Amino acid sequence: MLANSSQMVLRNIADLQGRILVVEPEADQLGFQLNLPHVSCWSTDAAVQDKWQQAGIKCIFSAQPQVEQAFASETFDTIVLFYPKSKEQLAFTLQQLTSAMTAQSQLYLVGDNKGGIKSLANHASKLGLHAHKLDSAKHCLWFSVSGNLQQSPASTFSQFHITTTAGKLTICSLPGVFNHGKLDVGTALLLQHLTHINQGTVLDFACGAGIVGAFLKQQAPDIELHCSDISALAVAASKATLQANQLQGTVVAAAGLPAQPAKFHHIVSNPPFHTGLKTDYSISEAFIEQSKQRLLPGGSLTLVANNHLAYQTILERVFTKVTVLAREHGFVVYQAFNR
Repeated sequence: MLANSSQMVLRNIADLQGRILVVEPEADQLGFQLNLPHVSCWSTDAAVQDKWQQAGIKCIFSAQPQVEQAFASETFDTIVLFYPKSKEQLAFTLQQLTSAMTAQSQLYLVGDNKGGIKSLANHASKLGLHAHKLDSAKHCLWFSVSGNLQQSPASTFSQFHITTTAGKLTICSLPGVFNHGKLDVGTALLLQHLTHINQGTVLDFACGAGIVGAFLKQQAPDIELHCSDISALAVAASKATLQANQLQGTVVAAAGLPAQPAKFHHIVSNPPFHTGLKTDYSISEAFIEQSKQRLLPGGSLTLVANNHLAYQTILERVFTKVTVLAREHGFVVYQAFNR
């Protein structure tokens, strides 16, 4: 099945000429259906990388790719960029693409109307670019974008500071990372309910900027900390956060729980619940079921979620006993033990 934005790409396939680079596509079957020579992909999503590699298409998975090295010094005649969730990420991604383009390269942007692409023309002008709408269908828009990408403002790691019961932490983040540049309400609530974690092998799943992992390692230096996220941007941010605070931990990219280590004493998460723009409980169900299988006897799963989401039902279907540790500000902290 194809996302609407991917269907829009196929609808405008005649625009795709020469050497083609598809940037930040959906994790769907588009790679199998393009049927064009000389196609490559760049994504910061591990699930997307898996899909495109399955289709036999070279896909670079990286937060900040060295385009010349990744694609053997190749520039592209056509670049198709899927409109990102955040405007900051758009400027960041465009900046990464400068070395992949020549003055003759064609740049197209595609996105779902609900994802903010309706404001692209105005946003592009602020970046010194011109966006021209070429097509509208399937609740999506197809733009050509022209101008000097070198003029786009450079965007790189930002830092902010938080103070917790364990002390002060410097948090590093990149555009596109969950709640970039701030401590979100849900994670702040989660941090208040992790005192039971003081030893053992611990996983911060969907680690984002590494706030939870850094807090856990600062609170309990003896834990063996592992952090994972589906996003290369989050992996880079978490590594930078741990380094900035002189904390040790392993950070990996994974489209699900990481393969290693095999078992954990504790898993902690502020897990994602979206696929694209839609609420998707299949992500949560898979995460919770995998957590049960990967926890040692007596091990705990502690997570925070929006109050309106049906996490308790999912948790109670998998674990024998589920406890609500807190319910504040529209969020709930749940805890389950592997009995």
